[in-house]
Amino acid sequence: MRTRDPWPVDLVLRRDLVRRGMRLTAPRRLILAVVRDADRHPTAEWVHAEVRRRLPRVSLATVYRNLRLLARHGLLTEIHQGPSVRFDGRVDRHHHFTCSACGRIFDLAEPVNARLDARVAARTGFRVSHHRIEFYGLCAGCLAGRGRGGRRRPRLAGTRSSHT
Repeated sequence: MRTRDPWPVDLVLRRDLVRRGMRLTAPRRLILAVVRDADRHPTAEWVHAEVRRRLPRVSLATVYRNLRLLARHGLLTEIHQGPSVRFDGRVDRHHHFTCSACGRIFDLAEPVNARLDARVAARTGFRVSHHRIEFYGLCAGCLAGRGRGGRRRPRLAGTRSSHT
């Protein structure tokens, strides 16, 4: 997990949370930092394990509640993947690639095409607020035979990955 000086981030975050009617509690601060600093799109269980390293008494229910609250307020994004939910610290509009072999999720650097929203709206009469494109296939690591059980793969340029 990457680390950084938390004070300036805390000040900005505290102001943002207060504006949204929320307090910046120690568990909330740490949960948000863990997701934002992760090199993956973690599950609540993974976040819980990481948070408990610093706050051993934090319950899984507290982590779930705060992840959902932070997502509801736009500070994290929920990624629904079948029955499981993962969280993304990157809240800007972007696409994902999911490896169908190992399950890793990669953020893609491909630009989001806002004109697609307008084309769909013009053709259908719908009011399109946004779109999300999900790509599926085999990641470079699985193609090279280093799937989930193999050694860690280097990240692809322009991507951020997620795996369990």
